Amino acid sequence: MNRRTHLRLNVIGVRRAAVWAAVGLCMCILATAQSGLTPEIAAGLRSVTDIAIDPAGRKTAYVLSVPRDAEDEHGSAYSEIWMVDIASGDKRRFTRARENASSPRWSPDGSKLAYLTKRSGDDDETQIFTLPIDGGESEPFTKHQTSISDFDWSPDGRWIAFTAADPKSDDEKSDQEAGRDWTVVDKNLKLTRLWVADAETGTSQAVYDVDLSVGSFVWTPDSNALIMQAADTPRTDDGMLYRSIYGVPREGGEPALICETRGKLGGMSVSPDGLLLAFLGATSLNDPLPQSLFVVNLPKGTPRNLTAGFAGSAQHVEWIDDTTVLLLAANGARTGLMRINARTGKLGKLVDPGPIFNGFDLHAGSGRFAAIASAADHPSEVYLATLESNELRRLTNHNPLLDSLRFAKQEIVEWKGPDDLRIEGILTYPIAHEAGDTYPLIVHPHGGPEGVSQDGWNSFPQMIAARGYFVLQPNYRGSGGRGVAFSKGDHNDLGGKEFADIIAGIESLVEKGLVDSERVGMAGWSYGGYMSAMAATHHSDRFSAAVMGAGISNWVSFMGTTDITHEMSIVHWNQWWQDDPGMYWQRSPLSSIDDARTPTLILHGKDDARVSPGQAMEMYLALRRKGVPTELVLYPRATHGISERAHRTDLYRRQLDWFDRYVK
Repeated sequence: MNRRTHLRLNVIGVRRAAVWAAVGLCMCILATAQSGLTPEIAAGLRSVTDIAIDPAGRKTAYVLSVPRDAEDEHGSAYSEIWMVDIASGDKRRFTRARENASSPRWSPDGSKLAYLTKRSGDDDETQIFTLPIDGGESEPFTKHQTSISDFDWSPDGRWIAFTAADPKSDDEKSDQEAGRDWTVVDKNLKLTRLWVADAETGTSQAVYDVDLSVGSFVWTPDSNALIMQAADTPRTDDGMLYRSIYGVPREGGEPALICETRGKLGGMSVSPDGLLLAFLGATSLNDPLPQSLFVVNLPKGTPRNLTAGFAGSAQHVEWIDDTTVLLLAANGARTGLMRINARTGKLGKLVDPGPIFNGFDLHAGSGRFAAIASAADHPSEVYLATLESNELRRLTNHNPLLDSLRFAKQEIVEWKGPDDLRIEGILTYPIAHEAGDTYPLIVHPHGGPEGVSQDGWNSFPQMIAARGYFVLQPNYRGSGGRGVAFSKGDHNDLGGKEFADIIAGIESLVEKGLVDSERVGMAGWSYGGYMSAMAATHHSDRFSAAVMGAGISNWVSFMGTTDITHEMSIVHWNQWWQDDPGMYWQRSPLSSIDDARTPTLILHGKDDARVSPGQAMEMYLALRRKGVPTELVLYPRATHGISERAHRTDLYRRQLDWFDRYVK
């Protein structure tokens, strides 16, 4: 037995001995935490995902994500459309049970609600259906050749615009039926086009015939034109980085470029007088997020950035009146609603920190707005507020079981990273925390890297806290919520100072006497999974266990297998991998595999196109060859996220058990 193997076995033996020696303490903690969140409960929780307030400002339609029951056929959660009365709070399911329905859109007169659904039959495509508000049966509005991805009524109610991908040609269908169904990469790409249908007859026509693939669109207030974001191809990279904003007449014509933009684009909204377009966009091609608010004159002009220097990230915008917009933004680990004067750029706070907002829909006439928001003790629900008051009223409670559970304390914490940079994070306490005691710590980094952890619903940290751990969710440099400069703070340095920010956060908790530096683990997904892989290799001496979820193990091979080669290179690395292959390899977890001794659980979706399952396999085989305890789980039918209920329950359990085995 060589010295390295002997040392590794000794370390593992010591850890296991420590685990068994602490069994009594662990059992006490678990007994105290029985009322906390469990994997089984978490996998069955419902949440609100979309919202639409009616034209009278009296009702709100919303989409509720409903996980399947254990006896159901496997699959993702159902999406149901519900309705809640704003005055009484009475709510009811509006669409059929166990039928996926999404994108609720009110007719301008409020008499109908249109939505998207797919019903089995001769035409098994997602179509627009309409349902009278006062009762009756839902009716199909469209019978398009391909599935409809988005739609909206015109302000005058006479038209419905929608987007749908091009169909397969007769030759392609014939080849598929004959078994000649191979794929020639980047050939026969199906563009998503914009269509307009007569709201009475359903007759539809394409709005343009040039080769542009539409990502999103809005109507002008006079119903005579549409403004759309489109790219030259439907490739993921092109849709993320290379969209432009065009105007096109409703009756059809050549799309006209409205303004020059660079990089990512977000939501859009046209002023009530039709003179101004507000949109969210990036400040440069390498800006990680469409986090700035721009305003441009219509039909053509030069955009003005109204939030230059703003230390937050814009997320959603709607007009209050001809000169004022309502802006939702991430402000560090919180969110806020603000009014902004579109002519002067003057900003005023509207809603103080509270629940974390995930979206809103404004009824400008009454000043009411319905919002999707979560808090530390519940997932996203429907809230109501007004422009005159910053008090929020919760309208729904779709998980009453949570009212009887005990939740761990969570709070926003700060520390200093390299260069004395202020870093924030969310700290969740062990559910049975006793002042003066030290506890094991699990670091739970977000993905992106431009994601952001916020002081709202955090299910996995609550599950970990119920097992007796502290949980740190660090918003390291490169995260959203702190403005453009902060989100660019990891350029040319992925896995460098951003990981040092995390280490500094751990050390700050150790210095406060809260956590045991010898019992630290890390679990992340996507870019957070990359961080976990770095913890298991480059920083193995600091971490007792790691969970690598859909993570990156080899930056060089990743760049040749992902669907976001441009976005990852230009935006985050700020360089192509061919420009500095040495840096890409040096910041790959596999480059330090010889230093790895951290037990590592690897989780991945088998159909992931964002991060190839090959990344998981490379890491697994390398760790196994080194004799490091490791396990690889591949979830069938799963892409870059794990959505099926049984899969999610297993994923939660495995991680908790892994940490109990190697950290606690």
